[in-house]
Amino acid sequence: MIRIAVIDGQGGGIGTTIIKRIKEVFGERAELWALGTNAIATAQMMKAGANRGATGENAIRHSVAQADVIIGTISILLANAMMGEMTASMVCAIGESKAAKLIVPLTQEPISIVGTIREPLPHMVDRLITEHLSHIVTSREGN
Repeated sequence: MIRIAVIDGQGGGIGTTIIKRIKEVFGERAELWALGTNAIATAQMMKAGANRGATGENAIRHSVAQADVIIGTISILLANAMMGEMTASMVCAIGESKAAKLIVPLTQEPISIVGTIREPLPHMVDRLITEHLSHIVTSREGN
């Protein structure tokens, strides 16, 4: 079974949307880990249907090394993003993880991602699943 780590912070709204949609599409074919930078984010993602959840820097650093896929916004790749909730150590662990990284191009940081199309979050999540995650899950199931 594929292990997908969804990382979010602050209120956990984006991670919640992602987890709900993955659950709808893949059901129990995927193990979803809610990795929150704070307890509220983790709790919200758990309510959305994640199989397991953990909170904080050490939990994220430890868990991303065990994931097959990591999903989050561009903020998970930026030290001190999410009003300082993303530490440099977390960003480094995500970068060093062998997991595939599927990044949603949203951030509150002063960064513009050239070449992306502005669209509502649900549309981005659907594209994340149909254009990227489905291929990863299908290839893992074939092995």
